[in-house]
Amino acid sequence: MSTPRRISINESGDISVVTFNDSKIIDEQEIQELGQELYDLVERDNRAKIVLNFGEVEFLSSAALGKLISFEKKSRGKKAKLVLTNIRPEIYEVFMITKLTKLFTIKDDEADALAVL
Repeated sequence: MSTPRRISINESGDISVVTFNDSKIIDEQEIQELGQELYDLVERDNRAKIVLNFGEVEFLSSAALGKLISFEKKSRGKKAKLVLTNIRPEIYEVFMITKLTKLFTIKDDEADALAVL
């Protein structure tokens, strides 16, 4: 497996905890790379439990949100469980407005996210 550039992955038992390496996820090329690295988690690596930790993310574009939605669908198709955590209030507000809080399981912190998987 090639080393991902856009994400870092730590294992907590059988759960993959993914943190984003970029604080601003807005560049189209970077979003494409990020999407592929996320897809590889479920398609190539067959990871079944994934926590996406947004602790370092200050801003995401609508294209990045679209990539997250695609990743959620791909994860569901592979029977992988996905939980989002540590989302800043201003980003969480976008999730609320766009009703993505109904699509994603979102927890306040990593411990809560690990507990539901």
